[in-house]
Amino acid sequence: MPPDEFGLNHEFLPKSEILSFEDISLLVRSMLPLGLEKVRITGGEPLLRKDICTLVSMIRKCDSNLDIALTTNGSLLHKFAQKLSDSGLDRVTVSLDGIDDKIVQDISNSKISSRDIVQGIESAINAGLTVKINTVVIKDFNENQIIPITKLFYRMGVVVRFIEYMDVGGTKNWNPNQVVSGDEIRSIIAKEFSELNPVNDSKYGEVANRWAFSDGYEIGFIESISNPFCKSCTRARISANGSLYTCLFSEQGHDLKSLIKLGADADDLRHAILAVWEKREDRYSEIRSSLQSNYQPVQMHFIGG
Repeated sequence: MPPDEFGLNHEFLPKSEILSFEDISLLVRSMLPLGLEKVRITGGEPLLRKDICTLVSMIRKCDSNLDIALTTNGSLLHKFAQKLSDSGLDRVTVSLDGIDDKIVQDISNSKISSRDIVQGIESAINAGLTVKINTVVIKDFNENQIIPITKLFYRMGVVVRFIEYMDVGGTKNWNPNQVVSGDEIRSIIAKEFSELNPVNDSKYGEVANRWAFSDGYEIGFIESISNPFCKSCTRARISANGSLYTCLFSEQGHDLKSLIKLGADADDLRHAILAVWEKREDRYSEIRSSLQSNYQPVQMHFIGG
């Protein structure tokens, strides 16, 4: 989290105000009849949550067919990879914006090395987890990491998804000039690798545009700035304190925690969630240029990616 806002003396929400594992499982069960197919655990850093593997096991018990994933900065992945796999996790996405340690440490405000993160990725692969890498590209900051990251994970057979720098909550002084578009990233990669072609079998709601080398190795591009995908978005987000957000760029959520406190069961929650979902009109990425300058999306570290 931003160190200038969340110092050592920051007072976090009391345990009673955040969702328990039982609450999260109840919400998962409530959404299964609505067509829920995938559950992703995000943060902050979810591997800091005590007994995180217990949560994975509880979600897995909700439905054996659920696709359960987790997004992490990779710093603790070596420690948890096998336990996560044993608990029922299917996939892990590692956020890694560079191979250069200074870039990694500047972004994470830590002393971790990229080698530590790669070791965690290797542990995840060895544990049988599917792994993807998310790399946010910022102009004049880490463009020079595109090729090293591509080469490293090409050798490892791990999919990389390059993400255009977004104006999500908590991103200070963002401006379009900082964005390296998907087209520009592909151009950089194409200069190093001779062939990169689009893959045209994407599923509805898939956020990444997939491209492949001639040998079949795939790279994804999440282009919410240059190529918004609001119309096909199928993702809802629930914050740690139990608010439902229908968009990563929402200004406010819909309180589900209070319903749980009042004794709502899975049917009650399903009806509440459906009422919100059917009325959603989110299309921030399509209309960002026309919004008022005081529009304040929820902060990224609060809602996850």
